[in-house]
This record gives sequence, C-alpha cells and structure tokens, in this order.
Amino acid sequence: MNDRIRFLEEIASNGHVALKIIQYDGWLMRFANGFTGRANSISILYPSTKPIEEKVSYCEECYAKQGQPALFKLTDGDKDFSDFLTSRGYQVVTPTDIMVIDDLSSVGGKSLFEDCIFSSTPDEWLPYFFEYENITDEKKQETFRQMLSTVLVQTIYCSVIHEGKVIACAGAAIEHGYALIQYVIVSEAARGKGIGEKLCRALIAKAKESGAHHAYLQVLQSNEIAKNLYKKLGFKKEYSYWYMKQSV
Repeated sequence: MNDRIRFLEEIASNGHVALKIIQYDGWLMRFANGFTGRANSISILYPSTKPIEEKVSYCEECYAKQGQPALFKLTDGDKDFSDFLTSRGYQVVTPTDIMVIDDLSSVGGKSLFEDCIFSSTPDEWLPYFFEYENITDEKKQETFRQMLSTVLVQTIYCSVIHEGKVIACAGAAIEHGYALIQYVIVSEAARGKGIGEKLCRALIAKAKESGAHHAYLQVLQSNEIAKNLYKKLGFKKEYSYWYMKQSV
C-alpha cells in the first residue's frame, strides 16, 4: 500500500468510525454490530510479521464470535492478498472508487449556502437520513447514532430545506485539511432537480471555510449517477477498494 492510499484510508476510518477496534499485527479489525461494511471490516494498513494463514484464521474467529462473516477491505495495493482470499473461498463485493478534489481554492460563494442549514451535530439531520435511506430498524438507527457520536475529528452536517422540510442531507469529517464527504442522500421526490449538486457544493464550501483544502469521497463503482455528479463537481478517481467476504 502506498503512502497516499494509507493516509486516506487512515483518515477515512477516523471520519466513519467503528464502535470497537482490534489492532492486530498491522491489521485493523472494526466492529459496529454489522452496520456498514466500512465499520465492520479488516483493513491491511501496515507491514505484517505473522504468517498470513494464521492471521486470517484469527480474524475469522474474531468475527465469528460477533456473529458476522469476516470482511476484508482491500485496495489496489492488495492484489496478492486478494488472490489468497479468493483461493480460500472469499468473494468480492461492492467495488468502490475513492475520488478526490486536491484543490478547493476555487470553491466558495455565500450563494451556495442558500436554503442550507449547517450543524456540527447530526441531531436534526438524522431522522431525515433514516427516512430517505429507509433505515427503519431501531437497532441499526441506534448503532449509527453511536458511531456518529464517537467521531473525534471535526464534523459538519448539511441539510437542504424546501418548504420547511429537509429534502437532502450529507455530512463531512475534516482531518489534516481533508474533508470526507459522506452520507449524501436526497429525498426521492426531490431527485433529478440538481439538489444533490447543490448539497455537495454547499457542504464542500463550508468545509473549505472550516479549513479543508481537499475533499474526498467513496462511491460504488456501479453508481453511475453519483459518479457523474462527482466528476461534474471536480472529483477524480484516486484508487479503488473492494471487500472480500467470507463464504458462510
């Protein structure tokens, strides 16, 4: 894993946190009651000293104790390990691109904030996020609340308001001048009207005001609509990651 990928992977894990973490010989095991892959996966961040078979078996045991299959989060620098997991019966799921804007100097303008509300906490923002993402399970909702409350880096939550109601929302986590743009969602009734672009531009501009010089995000490779939007905003692909899921 090169330094740039490692850096972005580290700060991304600080912006979207797990509830419990085990550090194991250069690997990071995350647990959050099964809610989101990022918070329930193993990242290969640093050099290892133990045999690979021993480490994978140990990870599988740890996740089995939590009632979950082992889920490895791999990047472009992990091809050999990906091949090893394939031989062990693991399957690739949710290939994802990391996209970056490396210069926010041209982003700005108070007009971007029209009809937007910003907050450092998600209290007012969450009910609409759950509604638009169709997250109705109370345990999942509580897990997500706990995850958000555990984030220690600077956060910004943005909502777009129309006729007194939130119609779109997103969040940013800022560390070392990099703003992680995440949780972008627009109500079904408001889609196709440029609201997603307005939301992202406003959030990025607010992040810049808060000290960010770069912005980055994670988008499923299969989500062509979102990728086209992010390209329009100036994001460019930096690298890819994917999960390798244990067969059960």
